[in-house]
Amino acid sequence: MTASLKFKVGLYLMITLTATLMLFALLVVRNERQELLRAAASHVNQLSDVIIRSTRFAMLNNSPEYVHSIIQDVARQEKITKVRIFSKEGVIIDSSVSDEIGQRVDAKAEGCVGCHQNGKPLRQIPSSDRARIFETGGKRHLASMEVIRNEPSCSQASCHAHSPTQTVLGVLDIVYPLEDIDNSLRSNALTILVLSAAFVLLASFMLSVFVHRLVYRPLRDLESGARRLASGNLDEPIPVRGADEFGRLAGSFNTMTAALRQSRHELRESARTLEQKVAERTRALRAAEAEAARGEKLASVGLLAAGIAHELNNPLTGVLTFSSLMRKKVPDGSEDAEDLDLVISETKRCAAIIRRLLDFAREKTPEKKYADLNRLVEDTVRIVERPANLRDIEINLELDPGVPQVWVDADLVKQVVMNIVVNAQHAIEQKGSITVRTRRLPEPRSPKPGLPAVEMAEIAIIDTGCGIAEKDLQRIFDPFFTTKGVGKGTGLGLSVSHGIVEAHGGTIEVESTPGEGSTFRVYLPVDPIQAPADPAQKTAVNA
Repeated sequence: MTASLKFKVGLYLMITLTATLMLFALLVVRNERQELLRAAASHVNQLSDVIIRSTRFAMLNNSPEYVHSIIQDVARQEKITKVRIFSKEGVIIDSSVSDEIGQRVDAKAEGCVGCHQNGKPLRQIPSSDRARIFETGGKRHLASMEVIRNEPSCSQASCHAHSPTQTVLGVLDIVYPLEDIDNSLRSNALTILVLSAAFVLLASFMLSVFVHRLVYRPLRDLESGARRLASGNLDEPIPVRGADEFGRLAGSFNTMTAALRQSRHELRESARTLEQKVAERTRALRAAEAEAARGEKLASVGLLAAGIAHELNNPLTGVLTFSSLMRKKVPDGSEDAEDLDLVISETKRCAAIIRRLLDFAREKTPEKKYADLNRLVEDTVRIVERPANLRDIEINLELDPGVPQVWVDADLVKQVVMNIVVNAQHAIEQKGSITVRTRRLPEPRSPKPGLPAVEMAEIAIIDTGCGIAEKDLQRIFDPFFTTKGVGKGTGLGLSVSHGIVEAHGGTIEVESTPGEGSTFRVYLPVDPIQAPADPAQKTAVNA
């Protein structure tokens, strides 16, 4: 990616290093050029002094040939372009280039303008102005001028006719080529440029490696982590590659991801729990609605039953009384005796139904006290055991000795057990079995939704009868509902039992499979729910 951070950092770094090194190379080359020119100028100045001192003796002896020989030797050995001597009038009186001898040099030429720029020649040339650089024929040269003065020894010599007042006899001009220096500068500049470019490439590569390891790779990890986070993947952390700022940022990112993952888990759990709570509350509401409807139905049935019992009880009592008196007057074995016996038995059956209607309508308040649940079950089963044996039905007792005494009305609980066991006998058409179990629940149980959990005991009655159809399971506790057929039951037994268990603060549940049997489970609180138990009373019962 040309637009990536790695590319930008490398590009900017290369540009910065290149500009820096180019400036450095320029300064180095410039400084080297100045040093080389300064060294060349110093060398030429020294050479001028050497020529003047070397030719002094020849000039004292008036030997121009010797002077010319020295100039030629110096020009040839030192690789000097030319050496020449100007007279005061600007005439070249001697030169390593023979063609120049006798020529006049213009005062405005590059070698003379420095002294004659004000119209009057200088008596003394500063050492800084002795050297000059000029270009001829496309090549650069360095020239240095040195004044040849009329010394007293020279003016007094027999060969010279110059008076002592003439201080300047001429000017020595040496022209030095700068070609070698320029070639060296170009070579050095090229070497510096090559080394600088190599350094820039090496430095850029090394810094790119460091930037990749220290910056780009952590940033790429963060980018990948952000993309995973945006896609909803919170399980893969970002690698922490160090303790620097990127490492701390990656650690903070991982901490944030873990917090998001925990929050998402909590939200899911909350949603799941909310769904469960909504389902539980819905079931509880439906149960409450069913219970309210059942309560209204029971209240209506109770009022109806009370009215029917009140209206029928007195006539039935009269019928039973007069039928019994007439039966005493009729001899046994006669048809009238059989008819009267039938009237008396049916009247008693009607009276029993009316009595049960009155019990159902009155909703007798339980008179509770602590009782032994196992003994209560044994006493109840003993009553119905003999009729069951006659029908080849086996009743098994599986009583848990660890069941504590429970806070109940013993007579009402016996009635519940009796109703369920008798219904179990009626459900078994042929040979079968009924199992009655008791146990203490291992964990507290809530008697109704919204109420706190309490310790409970369980009575389970299991039969191998015909079972109950699924469509009838929701109606078996309704008054007057029965599956036994016409004339075989009133449909009040389970309804009365349900009311008794609820009056004790317990619950009754049923499980049934048609053709295999049914299981009724009665749950009763061990201790009072509303008020604390009386310790003295419980101690007395236990004793």
